[in-house]
Amino acid sequence: MANRTLILLMLAGVPVMLTAQTPADPMRNVAERYVKLVLAVGQHDADYVDAFYGPPEWRKAAEAEKLPLATIDQQAEALEKDIAVVTAASPVARDAELWVLRRHYLARQMTALRARVSMLQGKRLTFDEESRALYDAVAPTQTEAEFAAVLKQLEARLPGDGSLIARYDRFKQAFVIPTTRVDRVFREAIRACRDRTIAHVELPAEERFTVEYVTGKSWSGYNWYQGGYKSLIQVNTDLPIYIDRAIDLACHEGYPGHHVYNVLLEKHLVRDRGWIEYTVYPLFSPQSLIAEGTANYGIEVAFSPADRMTFEREVLFPLAGLEAKRVQEYYDVLALVDRLSYAGNEAARRYLDGTIDRAGAVAWLEKYAIYTAPRAEQRVKFIDQYRSYVINYNLGKDLIRTYLTRQAGRQASASRLWAEFTALLSSPRLPSGLK
Repeated sequence: MANRTLILLMLAGVPVMLTAQTPADPMRNVAERYVKLVLAVGQHDADYVDAFYGPPEWRKAAEAEKLPLATIDQQAEALEKDIAVVTAASPVARDAELWVLRRHYLARQMTALRARVSMLQGKRLTFDEESRALYDAVAPTQTEAEFAAVLKQLEARLPGDGSLIARYDRFKQAFVIPTTRVDRVFREAIRACRDRTIAHVELPAEERFTVEYVTGKSWSGYNWYQGGYKSLIQVNTDLPIYIDRAIDLACHEGYPGHHVYNVLLEKHLVRDRGWIEYTVYPLFSPQSLIAEGTANYGIEVAFSPADRMTFEREVLFPLAGLEAKRVQEYYDVLALVDRLSYAGNEAARRYLDGTIDRAGAVAWLEKYAIYTAPRAEQRVKFIDQYRSYVINYNLGKDLIRTYLTRQAGRQASASRLWAEFTALLSSPRLPSGLK
């Protein structure tokens, strides 16, 4: 039975006989070794292990051993060979596609792990070399002229005195959520995102997450998955939070984004099949493009443009104390600004490749992405910390959209799109497998 069909049947509640994974699982040994190597890299890179909910003693062992990077790479090289051998020698007939995806996933994750280890040892890669090695994808290059054409349209859309960035900043000030209302607006957005998600996705009864507000971070929001179907979501309040970020963050970090993605992986792959490799999430790996791409595209799955506009006008704008009659105006401008999203990739590419310095990257973001100076500084701080990870948000969303449109059809019903989206969240597919 093909993997996609199998998962769709499972999600629809149709009984399907699965191959239970036991200690006799031919890939159990390599999967365990993979998890332990990820934990070992995490001893050298504080950002590397984004989540782990496997045996606690494995983490303690990694902390105690603190294997040298050279030893980690040697063990990873041996594991790559063993993955190929065990898979070739142990074909599984039932739901064969899923097993092929599993083998490809482990092999490609190992390639990314070795690339990250080489970077920690001092190897320098270009922006595109790094993104290909770590995330299994390369973002397209866009020119100043392409961004300038969009900026020209924004100039006409936002007439007045001063520079375009000053006019855009003044325009957006009317859409800042007052700090005293951030929590209630965000929680209402979460409720709406969850309602739309559980109408189409079966989630474990015990799933939930906690929300915290933090400062001093390079990101605007973060989901820390803790296992047991639970997450901690942190929202950064360093900079003003605009009204569109309520739904964006609620969907991206929660429903049907990172929280749901991790819950479904734990349910369908870890608990139902015993695939221990999914108890660990190495941030700098192909898994992140799938995670970020589905989290961003999930916003569009949960809310059609018309549905979102209605909800914002009737619920969130009034709750935030903003002028509901300006919803359409606000999102018309944001639609133009969204066409500048790859300007952030270009800033990162040039900065990391050394063709511009830090000040040049800030200036590029101000000019072509129309970031305010504080936001541009925060973004460069993010690039310093996460480097080519930036491609996972926009390129990831574009790849996911194209893949799901092909799978579901351009005129697919909402239920069909949700089914295909959920099937993707529940499977070990790689970015290169989306093409």
